[in-house]
Amino acid sequence: MTLDERKAAARKAAFQRRKLAFEAQLPGAAGKLSEVLAGYRGAPLSGFLPIRTEIDPTPAMAEAAAHGPVGVPVIQGKGQPLKFARWEPDCALVDGPFGARVPELLEYFEPEVLIVPLVAFDRRGGRLGYGGGFYDRTLQMLRTRRPTLAVGFAFAAQEDDALPLEETDQPLDLIVTEAAVITPRA
Repeated sequence: MTLDERKAAARKAAFQRRKLAFEAQLPGAAGKLSEVLAGYRGAPLSGFLPIRTEIDPTPAMAEAAAHGPVGVPVIQGKGQPLKFARWEPDCALVDGPFGARVPELLEYFEPEVLIVPLVAFDRRGGRLGYGGGFYDRTLQMLRTRRPTLAVGFAFAAQEDDALPLEETDQPLDLIVTEAAVITPRA
């Protein structure tokens, strides 16, 4: 089985686990995320507006917005890194690429802390996304400019023991779920 086939199989299984976790909606995740982000108050932060069965980081983002700039990703095009537009609770939103909502007014900035959506994660900080490489390219670019913290936010059910990863996959620095805050091990 090729790496691409292994990634596709891992994504399919993870989407099923995520769907079941989304339907169960166990409490605690947003509170744990807020606790983690409290240690970075005022630092430019990017979150995401959830699509489909993604876990919802917006309560923690709203809390963080009271202390500093918060943004959401805006896809620029295939093969390009993301840009981040300033977001505030109750700001006007429009439809963006891939079904994600984006602020109507695109005021861009560079975050130092990113809440990263994902399909699956492992305890080594591995992340499996949707397959477009947007976050991998973006994290690589940002990390060449300054220290950049990548916080994976997911349901505990999205954990996988053996993700098929490649050299270009950027690691997560922390993973927050409704069950735990995980510091990746080598």
